[in-house]
Amino acid sequence: MDLSLLDRFRLAVAEQNLCVYGIRVETADGESVSHRWRSDDAENLYSGSKTFTSLAVGMCVDDGALRVTDRALGFFPEYRETASPGSGEITVLDLLHMASGKLEFWFGDPDQTALEARPEDWAELFFRVPVTREPGTQFFYSNACTYMLGRIVEKISGKTLRDFLLPRLFVPLGIPNPQWNACPGGHTLCATGLQLTTEEFSRLGLTLLNGGVYKGRRIVSEAWVQSLANDTIPCGLPGNEEPESAAGYGYQVWRCVCPGSYRADGMYGQFSIVVPDKRAVVTVTAHEEKAPYEIVRSVFRDIVPQL
Repeated sequence: MDLSLLDRFRLAVAEQNLCVYGIRVETADGESVSHRWRSDDAENLYSGSKTFTSLAVGMCVDDGALRVTDRALGFFPEYRETASPGSGEITVLDLLHMASGKLEFWFGDPDQTALEARPEDWAELFFRVPVTREPGTQFFYSNACTYMLGRIVEKISGKTLRDFLLPRLFVPLGIPNPQWNACPGGHTLCATGLQLTTEEFSRLGLTLLNGGVYKGRRIVSEAWVQSLANDTIPCGLPGNEEPESAAGYGYQVWRCVCPGSYRADGMYGQFSIVVPDKRAVVTVTAHEEKAPYEIVRSVFRDIVPQL
């Protein structure tokens, strides 16, 4: 794969003054090309971390230890008495779809500093938040939903999400000691805080592209990957005119405007974009605060047609 594949993308980055750190394009048959604008450091993937959490849930489903129809509160009987009315109806699928019916990004605290100062278990805080919509009916983007998915995996496995994934995902992907931030209680944040290089992030996309297999090793079932990408909920929100945020939301991945494509997506332009029709993955790390989705549009305009 020739570096000229990235010429138009690099020009778009320069013309639009996009703060891109690195890009890597890989195909299912092993061809790849990369370019960097700065050192190849591990970066916070922000919400790109969420897709890794989804794979952990899929592994538990594959193991027969979990069903997406299971009720989240059933894993936390210690909080039944303090849970708000309706919390018992929230399923694992509702958490995957960001449709818990609890319309809070975290747990109702005004800012992260105040949240981190609270002594309560964050799982208890989640169940205390009022249910104001019927679970499963309305998309509301919430870090708390992903955090609770990780806590369910922890309840099943007896390990934090990061430690659960270490032998089953990270080591097979050649990432032996990933750094992933934890909450004050020591539980993996799950929704954010995983720090990887561009190339390490791209291995997630390759695993999805290959139906749950990385370098010949089965990581998660093909059935889970298909559901992750195709079992979607409408996700357009009033006041948000960004088309890439309204094409559908799967199991902690966003559908792209380009038909058939989907992505792990983190704040400031952390993207691993799976393009099945081209048997390719395009992965970007960045810190683009003003126009991150111009990066996605450039990928589909300036790179994908040449694949």
